[in-house]
Amino acid sequence: MLEFPRAEALPGDMSRGRVRAEILLVLGLSLGASAVYSLVQLADLLTRSKSLSSQTATLNSSLDDREFFDFLYQVLENAFDLVPVVLVGFLLWTAAAPHLVRLGIDFSRVGRDALGGAGLALAIGIPGLALYFVGRAVGITVDVVPTNLAAHWWTVPVLLLSALRSGVTEEVIVVAYLFARLRDLGWRTWPILLSAALLRGTYHLYQGFGAFIGNAVMGIVFGWLYMRFGRILPLVIAHFFMDAAVFVGYPWAAAAFPALFGAK
Repeated sequence: MLEFPRAEALPGDMSRGRVRAEILLVLGLSLGASAVYSLVQLADLLTRSKSLSSQTATLNSSLDDREFFDFLYQVLENAFDLVPVVLVGFLLWTAAAPHLVRLGIDFSRVGRDALGGAGLALAIGIPGLALYFVGRAVGITVDVVPTNLAAHWWTVPVLLLSALRSGVTEEVIVVAYLFARLRDLGWRTWPILLSAALLRGTYHLYQGFGAFIGNAVMGIVFGWLYMRFGRILPLVIAHFFMDAAVFVGYPWAAAAFPALFGAK
């Protein structure tokens, strides 16, 4: 049976309507907006003359043709994308320590969380990569280019920062925050789990239907683990490891296996 981290009673001034409005505002400032853009991007891709599999999505693009400003824009973009995470931490901060317990965040078992995250990254990442290639083969996934950044001294650190931002944002907002607030609204376990997984799949639709399926399945697995153990750090660490491996390893893999990765 699935377990869920214990929810606290809503404060006296927090009505259900206020909680719903808060959820919409948080998602509108973060991954809910990404889901809407992703749906529009998918419609754009599907209405072009080229097939879905012949189109490309680039995840980490250069933002300026001058190195210094490209670096500055990259850092600022990643930093400001983390503001909604700070916001949900503020909204669910508790008076007693650990203050972020409602988000499943404490640092009492960092070593075990890191090991668990690494194992989870392997368990999810390898099948996920296989699903990507299957999606490419059957024509339901675009050619995903993890990065087209030029090689600078800061390229790898920026890619690692991007991977960290992605892991923190997605897991804290889509799992920890959303699960807590939907529980406050009285939602049952499976509707919470499936709704969050659907959201995760939707904001990846710009990569095609294969990415939607893979990320929705990942959302179910991650959501189940969070409900079972109530800890978000292993999920953040696993997400970071998977994205870091793809972002940093892509240039080498594309050069070593050009036919496989569609490199010119």
